[in-house]
Amino acid sequence: MERNLLFLCSRNKLRSPTAEAVFRGRPGIETDSAGLSPDAEVMLLPEQIEWADLILVMEKVHRTRLNRKFGKHLAGKRVVVLEIPDDYAFMDPELVRLLEVRCAPYL
Repeated sequence: MERNLLFLCSRNKLRSPTAEAVFRGRPGIETDSAGLSPDAEVMLLPEQIEWADLILVMEKVHRTRLNRKFGKHLAGKRVVVLEIPDDYAFMDPELVRLLEVRCAPYL
C-alpha cells in the first residue's frame, strides 16, 4: 500500500525539501513538501493536505500554524511533530540522520 507523506516547515527551503528528497523513491512512499510562512518557496495548499496520509511538521509552532490556517482540512489527518529545529542547511548530513531516525516509526 502506498503512503503519501507531506513534510512541512516554515519556508520550504531547508528542512521539508530535504525530507522530501530523502524519502522520495522509497518503495511504497510518495513525498511532497511545503511551507507555512507567507514567504515560503512552496506555500501549503489544501489539496496537499487532502492528498497526504501523514503530515510531518518540523516543530510544534508548525502544527499550531497548520491548525490555525487549515484546521477545517485536517479532519481525520494524523499530524506528527518531528522536533527538528531550524539549524541545518539543505541536505545537511546531520539533518538527514535526524530525519531518518525521527521518521522511522511512521514509515
